[in-house]
Amino acid sequence: MAGKSGRSINNVPESPIKRTIFSWEGILVIVFILVNLFCAWFSEFYNLKNLLRQMPVYLAEVFLMLPMAYILVLGEIDISVGSIVCLSATMSCIVCNTGAPFIVVVLTALVVGTLCGAVNAFILTRFEELPPMIVTLATQIIFRGIAEIVLGSGGSISATNTDGFRMIGGKVGSVPYILFLVLILAVIFAVILGKSTFGRRVYAIGTNRLTAYYSGIHVQKIRFIIYTVMGTVSGLCALFLVSSSYGANTTTGNGFEMDAIAMAVFGGISSTGGKGNLAGGVISAFIIVCLRVGLGQRNVHAQVILLIVGLLLIGAVALPNIIGQVKRAIKK
Repeated sequence: MAGKSGRSINNVPESPIKRTIFSWEGILVIVFILVNLFCAWFSEFYNLKNLLRQMPVYLAEVFLMLPMAYILVLGEIDISVGSIVCLSATMSCIVCNTGAPFIVVVLTALVVGTLCGAVNAFILTRFEELPPMIVTLATQIIFRGIAEIVLGSGGSISATNTDGFRMIGGKVGSVPYILFLVLILAVIFAVILGKSTFGRRVYAIGTNRLTAYYSGIHVQKIRFIIYTVMGTVSGLCALFLVSSSYGANTTTGNGFEMDAIAMAVFGGISSTGGKGNLAGGVISAFIIVCLRVGLGQRNVHAQVILLIVGLLLIGAVALPNIIGQVKRAIKK
């Protein structure tokens, strides 16, 4: 095609394969492969069997990443989820020790989590001018404070009847139930965010809340739903956490909110809202899980692992800017 200048402009579409490989998700797949190769080299015990055996300890946190991605797409944040996990785990153990049927124990964790999420949702939607970080910081302190009142300062509780928790912590062959549930929920959350009208409204709110409101989107209703679901999923996380430790204490869930945020942001979810998808978040979550298992097998200190995850997060945030600067430099 010839332009006004007389020069010929070739309209050659980019190859889908090339576009996929050089997308953020494609890069994350490559990183996932490299991390597994590194872990296999670093630890002689790193193999599929041991990975599946140790994975459940870390997979519970992946639950939290799914609704956290929605909150980040909204351009907001929830740092109370670790405390919701703590309170839900505590209450489920207490109910379990009364001899109640396990279905009641499950409902207790889910209801406590949902109520905590609904408290966040009510405050944030009723008082729109309050920043989510401050509100959820306050509720983080409140929810963990309630758990400490119940358990006592530095206290703990053990589940006396572990049959139900052993059941949900079971396996199909060598594959744990929790892995199936994580993948099923990941697909559901990804489809809703990426393919549904609800998901498109979430992106619209994260891009420009005022414009979304004047476009007829029920902004506060959607925010209420997402924060409440965040609480429900925190209760689910608590159940599987108890299934691996058979108890809870006042430090249960510490730092889980930062891990969930790190998984989502490393997966390409923009912390400023309106960008990203859950596919990258799921891949990044498994990168972090595999890295923790591999390094943990060689007794690498937990703080060193956190340092590595932090560096990965900084790299994920900085890399797009670096690529942009390189492209601009090349054009000049």
